[in-house]
Amino acid sequence: MKPSKANMKHGQSMLARVSAAAVLVTAPVATLHAQGLGSPNAPAEIRIMANEAFASTWQTQLVPEFNKRFPNVKVVIDGVPYAELLPKMMLDAINADPEYDVLVIDDPWVPQLAAIGALADLKNKDVAAITSADYDWADFNAAPLAAGEWKGMQYAVPVRSNMLLMFYNRTLYKKAGVPEPTPKLTWNEFFTQAKTLVQDTNGDGKEDAWAVDTYFVRDSLTPTIWQAILNSNGGKLLDQSGAPAFNNEVGAKALDMHKDLAKYGPPGVLGHGYSEALQAFRQGKVAVMFNWGSVYKATAIDANSTTLKEDEVGIQVMPVGTDRAGTHRGVWNAGISSKTENLAASWAFLQWLSSKEGEKINASLLGSFPARKSTLGSKPDEKWLEPVYRTLQQSYELAAEGEMWRIRSPKSNAAQQVLADEVARAIAGQVSSKEALQAAATRIKSTLK
Repeated sequence: MKPSKANMKHGQSMLARVSAAAVLVTAPVATLHAQGLGSPNAPAEIRIMANEAFASTWQTQLVPEFNKRFPNVKVVIDGVPYAELLPKMMLDAINADPEYDVLVIDDPWVPQLAAIGALADLKNKDVAAITSADYDWADFNAAPLAAGEWKGMQYAVPVRSNMLLMFYNRTLYKKAGVPEPTPKLTWNEFFTQAKTLVQDTNGDGKEDAWAVDTYFVRDSLTPTIWQAILNSNGGKLLDQSGAPAFNNEVGAKALDMHKDLAKYGPPGVLGHGYSEALQAFRQGKVAVMFNWGSVYKATAIDANSTTLKEDEVGIQVMPVGTDRAGTHRGVWNAGISSKTENLAASWAFLQWLSSKEGEKINASLLGSFPARKSTLGSKPDEKWLEPVYRTLQQSYELAAEGEMWRIRSPKSNAAQQVLADEVARAIAGQVSSKEALQAAATRIKSTLK
């Protein structure tokens, strides 16, 4: 019987994988990265789907660095708007012949993609055979590495880690006569100080600087602020059985605190989300911003995007509740399509990007956060990264201890939208925090079924 085109293609793919594995295994580790894959006349090519927010900078700044090590691997990165990214990944994954070899995946999406068989296990024997001996899995912090896990399989590696952190404006703190925050600052202390941080800085009798800005508008990420407060007070989203565990006194109090932050924000703060909070902080209008740490470089260093100077911007974990300080995990992972015909080249790129070398280059060029303990424990090439690394290591440890991440489930996206709906209703004053969380628990229980 004549083999089908699909079977021939599959056989060729497996042969290519085995051949590549043989080359990688027999080549000395020291020369492996230098020699790369493919050849000048027949380069290997991989296509990557990523968030448009960083796809272009990866293509123009990271890929050339990768090609210094692997000159014969062509990398093409396609940027997709965030709202369209997961649906497009799902559609591509179920295609008999997917277009993409590598998917760059937001924190809560790994279970959804793994559940439909879209991703390769990065610790299976085929991948292990082409993994460099110095690629140290144990060197990753547990919290970011766990973002790529599902049901005991490692489907992705952290390539652009992120955590919710507290940014503060030293100039506004000094003008208000309020001591700078420390990692021991409690939520109660913060709210007491917030009254003073709303101030008139130019003496014209009108308030022109406010205490805080963050997510308030309906957005899928707005509930992460409430959850960071919830976790800091010992609360959890789900119990051991997987049922909602946030619709209680701890959850309602945490949501009330999220709502109360708006009392000390600038005019129109209830319409603010990521961009508005970022703009207000960079213009020196608010003393504190609770936002994703990855904006630090563009907020404190890049004069093209901020009015603040480096020495004006402080960074630390969010305030302490009854149990611990607050934070929340938001890790961009990268996984390989289970149907790729370019396994060796795809894994070469992901290995390099998530290696000790790749992490340092990514952090230095783009300000992206590393996930490895050795990277965070080393002296960074850029001085501005020193306080960031200290805070990031602390936040990873907190996240692992308090399970500070979004719901992990193939239905996680739908559950997050439920939380976005109900948290927004409470913040807008349409219902009480208790009512909103009860409604969210009922809907999420049904969704997760």
